[in-house]
Amino acid sequence: MQYQRGRWSRVIEFLIEWLIRISGISAILFVFGIFFFVFKEGAGFLVTKWKPIEFFTSVEWYPTSLSNKRYGILAIIAGSASVTLLAMMIAIPFSLGAAVFISEFCAPKLKEVLKVLIEFLAAIPSVVWGFIGLMIMNPLIIKIFNAPIGLNVLNGGIILALMSIPIIVSISEDALKAVPDSYREAAIALGVTKWQMIYRVLIPAAKNGLLAGGLLGVGRSIGETMAVLLATGHAVQIPNGPLDSVRTLTATIAAELGETEQGADHWQVLFIIGIFLFSITFVINLIAYLVVKGIRIQAGDS
Repeated sequence: MQYQRGRWSRVIEFLIEWLIRISGISAILFVFGIFFFVFKEGAGFLVTKWKPIEFFTSVEWYPTSLSNKRYGILAIIAGSASVTLLAMMIAIPFSLGAAVFISEFCAPKLKEVLKVLIEFLAAIPSVVWGFIGLMIMNPLIIKIFNAPIGLNVLNGGIILALMSIPIIVSISEDALKAVPDSYREAAIALGVTKWQMIYRVLIPAAKNGLLAGGLLGVGRSIGETMAVLLATGHAVQIPNGPLDSVRTLTATIAAELGETEQGADHWQVLFIIGIFLFSITFVINLIAYLVVKGIRIQAGDS
C-alpha cells in the first residue's frame, strides 16, 4: 500500500512538474506568436511601401484620402507621450507616498484594508475608466478650467494615473519591504527621525525597485486603449498644453481597424503601429526586468 502511494505521488509530481514547464514554454510561444501575427499583417507595406522618415516625422495622418494618402504618426506619438508623461507625473508621487505610508506607518489592519482598496482600482475595467473620463471628468475640466472641451491630455493623464497607481504602489511597497530591517535600526540608532530615515536611507536603498515600478507604470499607461480612446478627444495634433485634445497610438488602432479593408495599406499601417507599440512596451519591460535583476544580484553579492 505504501509503495502504491509513493508511486502515485511520484506520478502526480511528475505531471505537475511538466504542467509547469509547459505553461512557462507556452507563455514564451504566445508572445512570439503575437509578434509573428502582427508582423505578418504589416509585412507587405513594411517591405515595399513604408517610408520610415515620413512615418515618424510627419504630422499628416490622412489614411483615407482618395488622392494623397499620408501616414505620418508624429502627432499620434506626441499624443501618447504627453498623456503618459502627465499620468506618470501624477501617479509616481502619489504611489510613492502611498507605498511609504503602507510600508512604514500603517497598522496591520489598516494596511490590509488599503491594499485591498488599491488592488480594487486595478480590477476596474478600462472601459469603465473611459466612461468616468467621458461623463465625470469631462464636465469637471470644462467647468474648472473653462476649457472648450474636457476630453484632452489632462483628462487622459488623470485617468491613466489612477489606472497605473495599483501596479506602482504594489512594486514600490515590495521594494521598501525588501530593505533589511538593520538599515532602519542603524538609522534610528544614529538619532534620525522617521522621515529622515525614509528619505535618506529607505528610498535610496530601494531606488532600483521604485524605478522598476515606475517603468512598469509607464508600460501600463502607454499600452492602454479604451480609457484614452474615450477621454482624450481623439484629435490628431501635437498638443501645446494639457487642455489640448490628442490621439494616442492605441486609440488609433482601436478606432480605425474595424473600419478598414482587410489587407489594404491602411490596415497594414495600423499593424505597423502595433509593431512599434509592441517594441516600446518590450523595451520598457526589459529595462524594468534588468533593474529588478540588478537588485537581486546586489542582494546576492551583499
